[in-house]
Amino acid sequence: MQPASDPDIVFAKQAINEAMEILQRRWTLRLLWELNASPMTFRTLQAHCDEVSPSVLNQRLAELREAGLVDRVEGGYGLTAAGTELVAAFAPLGAWAVLWKGSRSSRRGGPAQGDR
Repeated sequence: MQPASDPDIVFAKQAINEAMEILQRRWTLRLLWELNASPMTFRTLQAHCDEVSPSVLNQRLAELREAGLVDRVEGGYGLTAAGTELVAAFAPLGAWAVLWKGSRSSRRGGPAQGDR
């Protein structure tokens, strides 16, 4: 296997930076997570994300639509194919986070992993 050429590395870094610019915004990951199950109306999505204001929710949905991760569908808002791929890519991170949180809780005397 050949090492990646400098333009490939630069492109990959730029792509990661652009993706992280979107994903690091408050509520973005939660919205993607909630929409993973099925499309939701604005009000239903707001109810699932209890503390998000209507203006922030509207702004995040617009950003996610602009990024091609969410679109208007029958039943409200839903993930696009790219959004579904992104959420699937988070699965290993989610598995790691559960183990990490469990190990931190057990070191602090918190609930065991199966006690949640």
